[in-house]
Amino acid sequence: MRQKDQVSRQLPDKEERLRLFGSVKPGKKTKPVKKEDMADLQNKQADFLFKLDEVGITNVKHPIQINSELTPNQQSSIGSFTFSSTVEQSSKGTNMSRFTEQLQDFHQRNLLSFDLVNLKLFTKELATRLKTPDAKLEIEAPWFFERKGPSSGLAGLNHADLKVSVSYTAPDQYEIRVGLTGSVTTLCPCSKEISEYSAHNQRGEVKLEIELVDNFDESTIDWKAFLLEAAESNASARLHPILKRPDEKIVTEQAYENPRFVEDMVRLVAADLYESDQVIAFFVRCQNHESIHLHDAIASITIDKRVEH
Repeated sequence: MRQKDQVSRQLPDKEERLRLFGSVKPGKKTKPVKKEDMADLQNKQADFLFKLDEVGITNVKHPIQINSELTPNQQSSIGSFTFSSTVEQSSKGTNMSRFTEQLQDFHQRNLLSFDLVNLKLFTKELATRLKTPDAKLEIEAPWFFERKGPSSGLAGLNHADLKVSVSYTAPDQYEIRVGLTGSVTTLCPCSKEISEYSAHNQRGEVKLEIELVDNFDESTIDWKAFLLEAAESNASARLHPILKRPDEKIVTEQAYENPRFVEDMVRLVAADLYESDQVIAFFVRCQNHESIHLHDAIASITIDKRVEH
């Protein structure tokens, strides 16, 4: 097949092309160009009717460090950030650029991680930067951890989704909530009970959110590993990235020996969280992606120990 002859054409120059598609020359500039001469509407003071609970920015993507007692002990992940603070009735608004300024400052100081001590410092410094009595930070990010086959010992990486919320109120009051969403295997107790052999199983998604005590010491407890264990140890079986035949036999039999409804899952996980003296309040939800239905099964529980006592 013969190559077609190239067609040569003369194009207008760059400036003419841009003008062809709508570009125009800059107009006359009349407003100030120096920051100190510009109007600052956000800092305007007056009676603006109401105090606002939350003003800030969300869906900010940025790399973040995750340190853990599980392998890999250190990893970089991509966090989705939300920053906010209250705004008084007398204030027009907040300075949005200061949120990302604080983010960049922490990044440059190598302090941007899921370590709670760093996140507490972040919110306190953010409040100072915003000149407000409070500040709030929320982060969500995927976290990877090593999982070995129970027989072969072959390792691969599983993942769960982490969530942290740190709220600061001057002078030194913090509210810290952490969470994890991970996947497990659940085997249906009813199916096992009524069938002559076998039982249907499915993948379950377990979501945990807890409020930690004020004096929580993350140097002694890795909250990520703690929440992961609470979810996985109460399931029918754990998930594995690599399974050889001897591994698969163990996992399949383990699931059959530990049948779980979604109701069972949330109650068992809740019991582990309830027993922990590091947990003030918690929320647990399980959603099973049913293998013999088109619908999912769900169950959840919320407990605040302060209310009970």
